[in-house]
Amino acid sequence: MLPISQTPPTSGDSAQARAGIELKILTRMQTVAEQDDQPAPSPDFCVYLPERSRTEPHIALLIFLLSFLYLCIFRRATWIDLDEGIILQGAQRILDGQVLYRDFFSFFTPGSYYLLALVFRVFGDSYLVAHTALAFVGAAFSPVTYLLARRVCSRQASLLVTGLMTVTALPLRFVVLHNWDSTLWACLALYCAVRLLETPKAGWAFAAASFTSLTTLFEQSKGAGLLLGLATGFVIITLGGQQRKLFTRGRLIAIVLGFAWPFLLTLIYFASHHALTTMLADWFWPLHHYSASNRVPYAYGNMSNETLHSIFHTGSIPRQLVTRLVFSPRSWVPYLPLLGVALLIRLAVPRWRRRTLGPDWAYYVLTSATISGLWLSVIAARADYIHFMFLQPIFFLALAWLVDGRSIRDRFFMRAAPVLGFCFSMSLLAMAAQPLLFEAMAANTVYTRRGTVRTHTKDMVIEYIQAFAAPGERILVYPYGSTYYYMTETYSPSRYEYHQPGMHSDQQVHEMLSEFSAHPTRIVLYEPAFADHIPEAWPNTPAAALVRDPMADYIVRKYRACAMLTAATSWHFLFMVRNDLTCPNREKPSP
Repeated sequence: MLPISQTPPTSGDSAQARAGIELKILTRMQTVAEQDDQPAPSPDFCVYLPERSRTEPHIALLIFLLSFLYLCIFRRATWIDLDEGIILQGAQRILDGQVLYRDFFSFFTPGSYYLLALVFRVFGDSYLVAHTALAFVGAAFSPVTYLLARRVCSRQASLLVTGLMTVTALPLRFVVLHNWDSTLWACLALYCAVRLLETPKAGWAFAAASFTSLTTLFEQSKGAGLLLGLATGFVIITLGGQQRKLFTRGRLIAIVLGFAWPFLLTLIYFASHHALTTMLADWFWPLHHYSASNRVPYAYGNMSNETLHSIFHTGSIPRQLVTRLVFSPRSWVPYLPLLGVALLIRLAVPRWRRRTLGPDWAYYVLTSATISGLWLSVIAARADYIHFMFLQPIFFLALAWLVDGRSIRDRFFMRAAPVLGFCFSMSLLAMAAQPLLFEAMAANTVYTRRGTVRTHTKDMVIEYIQAFAAPGERILVYPYGSTYYYMTETYSPSRYEYHQPGMHSDQQVHEMLSEFSAHPTRIVLYEPAFADHIPEAWPNTPAAALVRDPMADYIVRKYRACAMLTAATSWHFLFMVRNDLTCPNREKPSP
């Protein structure tokens, strides 16, 4: 079916004849739509609009509810992820009256800190509340993915891809991170941008710009990639001859206002707390420091060679086959966005565009451009497989198109779709079994000051801290382990929650040492083998950054070891006290 703008001229070229034919086309479109429970598309954007259906909004709501109930299964099971404490403890500091950037350091934008602090203020300060909010965020991905896919895919294919995304994206790393929050805002920005194409109104323009701005305020690299993708898509659509009058003066004003107000409020807040200069310095800090140690090969698995050999080359042949199936999505999911990049090139090149210019063209251009922009943001930051998983709610649109995308597939992919859908489903369902198995096996109960959690293995660190450190006391967990501060209601003695060699500058390390040596804590939790984890997690770390650690040297000189504690992550921490103090008498403290 051709859009009305492509209706061939009638004989005589009379306006009245053209009007009559257009009326017949609209009448026919309306009749077909009603037979298929599908509303008639607008003349300038002829795609299926699920929001106008009687059933699709209810399906989207049901998807959200089912997703939320499923994700709530994982709220209490944890392996004490050491990255999670960055946001958790930062939100706690804000609740205590501290100001981000002025009182403690962060190298990304402030959105996640203040959003979680607001959640704690309203619903209570606990680990369970944080993970319930995380389940809500993950559930919100599902209806957005479904509604975006449903525009060009069948209901069955849209439900399939949405379900596979729900059971594999967030459960794979069910931890409080700014990556999940920022992905939600990016999803909403893309959805509003698509709605702007369908029903050009200032409200959708304002909403799309606002969510793009919020994405940037939750993660600057993702926000930049989203902005680049949306802008590129709209430029191609405008130059391609569709939606030429999309950006009227009123909508342009709405876009400017929508993008500006979150930044304006942020600037006013930090300027009023005398932290504006520090905030801007921290925002641009990653440009000079982050990639120095976080650059990894494309689709990097975050596993050492020994771990890879243990997983894939030990045990019986059936066990190895199952293991390979469980881990198989890590090898192909990072390449899904390349389908969006390829599609964008195909739709943008004039010679190919004439062949594919159809009623769905603008949708595919805008969505594939957004996928391309977000893909570039991952490449610029850290291109390991988990950062592609963070963007699954958008990247999986390419999977939906591959399985059942209307008007873009050739005969080969149409015939291969059932086989591809089956293979992808089996691979992702096998991956989905991994977090379910972990949750089922997390039988060890840990009583923390932030609530009760369950771990797969025993965590001695929390027990010792809570036995020998009072709530609110300053202790040092070094070099990496800020989650323990939050779980035990303790605090770092400096404005830095952790130290990553090669990423933090020498100046920051000496600042950390200066603050710590000025007010040395009673207790230190020190992980002496941390350097052994660096080649696995940060293989690009400069060797010069590992030669000398002034903080570690100070700890060894001024503190004595009392016990070796095994964490839930299987890391080993030394429980240490100052040399002028004696070690605690109890070897096995009660919770």
